[in-house]
Amino acid sequence: MAIDWLGFGYAGAIIMGGLMGYKRKGSVMSLIAGLLFGSVSAYGAYKVSSEPSDVAVSLLASGALAVVMGIRFKKSKKLMPAGFMAGMSLLMVLRLLLMTMFG
Repeated sequence: MAIDWLGFGYAGAIIMGGLMGYKRKGSVMSLIAGLLFGSVSAYGAYKVSSEPSDVAVSLLASGALAVVMGIRFKKSKKLMPAGFMAGMSLLMVLRLLLMTMFG
């Protein structure tokens, strides 16, 4: 069983982003979204670690976050945090699709 280190790192970055948004701006929504998406992403990384072809949960979480943060980046034009998270999520989606295609 190979551990999905990139997936767990991605989940940790999401959780840390939510915590930082709460600490710096007092944004409870950032905290909730960070914990929710981070937890789902960590579960997805666990599933990918158990069965490398089981990317559905990770793909759903990273795809949703890519869309949401992409829209926020388009509106705000701010690289941090929206642009960074949109880019990171898009890279994660591409990675998962490549894993599915080339196993």
